[in-house]
Amino acid sequence: MRDILEKLISGEISLEQAEKMIKLFEIEQLNTGIRVDPNREYRTGVPEVIFGEGKNIDDLIRMVDFFLEKKGRCIITRISREKMDQLKERFGDRYVRYSENGRVMVIREKDSDVYPQSGRVAILSGGTSDLGVAEEARMICEELGCETITFYDAGVAGVHRLIPAVKKIIEEDVDAVIVVAGMEGALPSVVAGLVDVPVIGVPVSVGYGAGGGGISALYSILQSCSPGVVAVNIDNGFGAAVAAVKIARRVEKFRKKSNEI
Repeated sequence: MRDILEKLISGEISLEQAEKMIKLFEIEQLNTGIRVDPNREYRTGVPEVIFGEGKNIDDLIRMVDFFLEKKGRCIITRISREKMDQLKERFGDRYVRYSENGRVMVIREKDSDVYPQSGRVAILSGGTSDLGVAEEARMICEELGCETITFYDAGVAGVHRLIPAVKKIIEEDVDAVIVVAGMEGALPSVVAGLVDVPVIGVPVSVGYGAGGGGISALYSILQSCSPGVVAVNIDNGFGAAVAAVKIARRVEKFRKKSNEI
């Protein structure tokens, strides 16, 4: 704050610039002690998203009310069906979109702006047990402005199922690929050996016995022999989606600059 004020006094920045810089660090506290970061999007390009797991419905309602007033939209992850139904009843006059499998809910004012189209992301899952994490990634990508194409139940146990997906990924010229896989987590390595775009591997807590719960899948992705594979934490479809969106936005920006030349 002192640095901003010194720059304002010396004339290095305008009053409007100082106001914006101060807002970037603004934190607001709700009356229940919840601290929210309404301007996170200015700093990171991604708005603050509510992690719904473990929060009671009263606190969720307060947070949704706050974000609707300040930003016109609210995104909630890891939310149960029971709490989804309660929020739908409370905010039914707004635009509401949700995925029960992905446990993601979006609530927007009907006149709020949507994010501009910014690239295309492919999402693959190894089996139907991985569907929930894949759906979380899809919902976040789409809400943040990325078109998605999905290929579910395309695991290496029947690797021939993967061929049409890879062909489509190449034809559609996607900017990034999210690959969701449990068990031994081999799918991201296979995909990365066939495409020329970043591959984000998401280990899923699906598997038997030793190394189950996503541990084996995580180690396989980290130990991938296909260069360029990156990993997020177990079941973290949200984190994978944010990474893919940021990649797609940079690619889209480069496309626009290239078209202007």
